[in-house]
Amino acid sequence: MDEMMLVEPGMKYAEEIMAYRQEMLDAGSDMDGCGNLRRCEKAQDWVDRNVAMKREDTLPDKDKLVVSTQFAYVRKRDGRILGMIQVRHYLNDYLRDYAGHIGYSVRPSERRKGVATAMLREVLPFCKSIGLDRVMIACEPCNPGSRGTILNNGGEYWRTVHFAPKDIDLEHYWVAT
Repeated sequence: MDEMMLVEPGMKYAEEIMAYRQEMLDAGSDMDGCGNLRRCEKAQDWVDRNVAMKREDTLPDKDKLVVSTQFAYVRKRDGRILGMIQVRHYLNDYLRDYAGHIGYSVRPSERRKGVATAMLREVLPFCKSIGLDRVMIACEPCNPGSRGTILNNGGEYWRTVHFAPKDIDLEHYWVAT
């Protein structure tokens, strides 16, 4: 695999952010780990929201959201964003029952190349640096790729829950940082 890096995406990556968004929309893919990118038609709006999400005092919608850090997984040689991963610094009830500490996605044209596994492995030291000894990650039982990503990073199955608001089952795993 090419040399990669985790970055907090800023306007330097504006064109790539929007290309990633469009490819995900065109494929009808979920944008897990992308925050509100699906709703943003301008990269600046998304970048600004990510900055606000990093601090308790600037966190929008404090009743529903938690402090989080957004990363893009970028190929160094050309600056192409291959994946997105978001770290939520703590769990509220919604995250405990549904999404967990980490959400991620991989650009459709870059799937099945080990991107998600590498991206998750590389974000774990950041999780440790913010005080998380382990992180909870969720995946749908019908998503063997995501389950493999979690297991390849030492994930230990915790439970399966039914998330009524979306009428889906979710497997929850713990991964040590």
